[in-house]
Amino acid sequence: MPRSVPFPVLAAPRWPILLGRTVASQVGRFATAVYRVQMTKNASRPRNEQSSPIPDKLYFRIGEVAKLCGVEAYVLRFWETEFSQLRPNKSGTGQRLYRKRDVELALRIKRLLYSEGYTIAGARQVFAAEVREPQKKSQPELPLKRGVETGQMEARLKKLRTEVREILGILSAPAKRQSSQSSAAKEKQAPGPGLFES
Repeated sequence: MPRSVPFPVLAAPRWPILLGRTVASQVGRFATAVYRVQMTKNASRPRNEQSSPIPDKLYFRIGEVAKLCGVEAYVLRFWETEFSQLRPNKSGTGQRLYRKRDVELALRIKRLLYSEGYTIAGARQVFAAEVREPQKKSQPELPLKRGVETGQMEARLKKLRTEVREILGILSAPAKRQSSQSSAAKEKQAPGPGLFES
């Protein structure tokens, strides 16, 4: 039996039979081989969520989010019950309306569960750790330069504090006077029993 030689797709309409096989079967085999090579290349490459960019819209319906994430709609509804961070708005008719950040969160949940192999409880712990992390990683204060400038700054601050306290004392003094004057005026309006009154 003669060797079969793969022909490019362009040669298919010219030759009806090639070495006992039809051209269509040759083309089909060639296309299948090319498809398999492409699939293995894509499978070996790590999938990136940016390959399917999220459209620039205000709201997404659950069907659109399901297509973007590559999961069924019931999976998204289940994730809503399991992850408190995933809370889409609901329209007046009860239809779920996902914002862009909700879609990004759904993609992240999918990556944690399907790609990285986390359980649902483990993915919840990842989100809880991220919430705690910013509190721990608050930016530390920069050390102040110690020197002549620092001493001058501290002296200015002390002076400003005393001036502010004096101003507060001045501003609060009229309020004290007014309250003492109003109490004196009340005493004059309703005099108590005098010396000669019984």
